[in-house]
Amino acid sequence: MKNRALLALGTNMGNRYENLMDAITLLHKHSQVELEHSSSIYETDPVGYTNQDPFLNMVIEIKTALKPFELLDCCLQIEKNLGRKRIVRWGPRIIDLDILLYNQENIESEKLVVPHPRMHERAFVLIPLLEISPNERLPRADYLLRETLDEISDREGVRIWKLKNGEDVFALFAN
Repeated sequence: MKNRALLALGTNMGNRYENLMDAITLLHKHSQVELEHSSSIYETDPVGYTNQDPFLNMVIEIKTALKPFELLDCCLQIEKNLGRKRIVRWGPRIIDLDILLYNQENIESEKLVVPHPRMHERAFVLIPLLEISPNERLPRADYLLRETLDEISDREGVRIWKLKNGEDVFALFAN
């Protein structure tokens, strides 16, 4: 498994914690995906469409043999399996899996854009991402992503919900 990817997970419907764990479990069961690291879980105020419940968000790092579009298909299938319906842009969702970074590649197509085009504007993505990869930078960028966090105004809308206990990804499965 030679490719490194960072994925953002988010949910604000039903049992939010269970939704995150179900998504991680399905990723873990995939033969070409290895979970490497996970952030703590953060409760976050909605962005964009604000008339909805708060989200739980986190970021995980994986190693994978999947190519970028195969990984996207895997993420979309997990969303579908868990009941995701795309009705309102930025609206309520049972689960959302976004590819933030894939190696240090720039990918721009109608179906997939990596790095994720709005990740550097969103505290609910950057805070958990920087927790597991504090020296991360965008491909071909001459600055660290943590330098952009100070410029984001919605940081107060991101609150720790469940701390990672130091044992990493699989610690999230403990009650």
